[in-house]
Amino acid sequence: MTEERRAAVLGSPISHSLSPVLHRAAYAEMGLDNWRYDPYEVDEPALPGFLASLHLEEEGWAGLSLTMPLKRAIIPLLDGVGETAREADAVNTVVFTPDGRRVGDNTDVPGIVEALRERGVTEVESAAVLGAGATASSALAALARICRGPVTAYVRSAERAAQLRAVGERVGLEVRPADWERAREAFGSALVVSTTPEGVSDPLAEFVPDSPGVLFDVLYQPWPTALAAAWSGKGGTVVGGLDLLVHQAVLQVEMMTGRPAPLAVMREAGERALAERTR
Repeated sequence: MTEERRAAVLGSPISHSLSPVLHRAAYAEMGLDNWRYDPYEVDEPALPGFLASLHLEEEGWAGLSLTMPLKRAIIPLLDGVGETAREADAVNTVVFTPDGRRVGDNTDVPGIVEALRERGVTEVESAAVLGAGATASSALAALARICRGPVTAYVRSAERAAQLRAVGERVGLEVRPADWERAREAFGSALVVSTTPEGVSDPLAEFVPDSPGVLFDVLYQPWPTALAAAWSGKGGTVVGGLDLLVHQAVLQVEMMTGRPAPLAVMREAGERALAERTR
């Protein structure tokens, strides 16, 4: 009998997550019939207890995916953190090593870069980020690889502004915080990355200019967002949250299984699942 291997996605809320769809599609295509991937509703207070309850070797645990609100909360609970995750101050992936160590990393950063590259965006002169959470930090770390000029981050508090400025210092990127009330000014940038929760950026849709640049909206449900719809309606290029989700999930599957992951199959599974949800 083949030993079972396990992985999971943790977060709160978690019922909307497409990660199980993507990872399970990858396992099926790769012939990994002994692998399973499950969602767990886990908030910040429950995270230490959940990790302590895992019997890594006996239960065959390979790794975890982390989503809101756990990408920073997980860091003090790990035995090691990769350079990309340290730069972004955010972990979305944990791999359990054969000797039982918990090692965190960040696949959102390279996922953002690859999703943009797929749409022909490999370098920009300026960029703006809407929002200030863990995904915004990952966006800044990604922009450090492709943006030649400063990045303006539109936030609601001085504390969040300081956090993003610190990320910029770690990755060698000039981050200029600005008050959220001025967020419509972001649309003058060549690339705008919206990392806000559902509905927060909707009021900005009416300010999308004629002939906008590139919008990367990290949400994938509901889709399109009001901002993404207005952007594409004006002829701008839009990169969506499913693009990011697929690219970062490919890297997670490869880290956990040690084998190449089927990007096209995972994307198709995600698109099919989203289409079914909107029927």
